[in-house]
Amino acid sequence: MKKRTLLFLLPLLCSFSLNHNTSLTDAERKFAVDHLNKTRADLIASVQGLSDAQLNYKTAPDRWSVLECVQHITLASQGLFGFVKQTAQTPNDSNFKSQVTDSGFIAGVEDRSQKFQAPEPFKPVHSPYKNLDETLKAFNAGRDSLINYVQTTNDDLRNHIAQMPFGKVDAYQLILLISAHTNRHMQQLNEVKADPNFPKQ
Repeated sequence: MKKRTLLFLLPLLCSFSLNHNTSLTDAERKFAVDHLNKTRADLIASVQGLSDAQLNYKTAPDRWSVLECVQHITLASQGLFGFVKQTAQTPNDSNFKSQVTDSGFIAGVEDRSQKFQAPEPFKPVHSPYKNLDETLKAFNAGRDSLINYVQTTNDDLRNHIAQMPFGKVDAYQLILLISAHTNRHMQQLNEVKADPNFPKQ
């Protein structure tokens, strides 16, 4: 009798387990990794071969140079990745559902029609990396670690929520914020490169 009961309950138990799998889907992992890889490749291509004069040129004294943009991207990426892990350890909040799609969230972050002040710790003046090689080495190490995290984590990133200045987002969207933020400031450094007075070499 006990054996029959166990056989009867087994499909229900399996169904319960499958329905409560809270790790990322393969599609979510691929979407994030693809975007992280693309924004990394685009950033590296945008600064490749630039001279010191070009890297340090500013369109105005209070504007960032190309190098400072890359320094900011690196510092922000490190800080936000730490925030992702911190958020994944907060109490689960399965009642929250984002009102914006992942693609829409990325588009909003990448939109430079609205400008914001960078948090003080992420400003280039605080960068320990003093040249492009040092900065890109740190950037690539951080991006490799983040991609590995996305590919392997079992953290319930969709049901752990962070309060940001612009509203609530889930921990998965914090990862998308890192890659979208990379592109946002790559646009900024490309604006510097497009300045009429940008050094020819």
